[in-house]
Amino acid sequence: MRNPRIYTPLSLAVNSELDLPSSAVNHVVQVLRMNQGDSLILFNGEQGSFQGQIVAATKKNVTVRLNAAIENYSESPLRIELGQVISRGERMSYAIQKATEMGITDITPLLSERCEVKLNAERQEKKRLHWQHIAISACEQSGRNQIPTINKPVTILQWLNNRATELNFVLHRCASKKLQAYSKPLSVSLLIGPEGGLTPEEITLAEHHRFNMLGIGPRVLRTETAPIVAASILHYLWGDLR
Repeated sequence: MRNPRIYTPLSLAVNSELDLPSSAVNHVVQVLRMNQGDSLILFNGEQGSFQGQIVAATKKNVTVRLNAAIENYSESPLRIELGQVISRGERMSYAIQKATEMGITDITPLLSERCEVKLNAERQEKKRLHWQHIAISACEQSGRNQIPTINKPVTILQWLNNRATELNFVLHRCASKKLQAYSKPLSVSLLIGPEGGLTPEEITLAEHHRFNMLGIGPRVLRTETAPIVAASILHYLWGDLR
């Protein structure tokens, strides 16, 4: 029997009843075709997951009763913060979706010299909200309770100046040091460039900010594939994929 996970920004507590917001109502009623008596799981990104049951459902309103809290250990002990240069079309959306599935906790869209996407402030905010929605949907699908923060787009320099993670990596094919040579960290920052790659000056800038070059194999990966592979390797070595 299906037991879909639904995000809601509302406060959650056992033995309470709540009316789902309109966006969730449409998904539950129109997309999932759920009715009174059906079970579902609610989470809000802050208070864990709760098993619920629909006690009333119409096209415009869904009331859910929360019956029990659910233990969920879907978060990795390794925190990964991703700086991803904005890419064209659906590539950025794909990268954010898969990065969320892979347990990345913080994502910042970056502007670089070779970034081919030009957005004014209004479009940047619209895109950020769109990407945040994608991250929420990915959490619903993947079983995560913690929703990654999608920060507003900034330049690479601005992002580099705000790093507080223990270990930092910039993807680069010329890396020579193996990951096994590093001591196990609790947090990592990961910098990934655009389709055309980071410029030599940007690589040097990252190195000046204590970023180590990281190679992830002999093949050239697309910008939207790179965070998936890198996060998988990092979580295997230091996270929860062993």
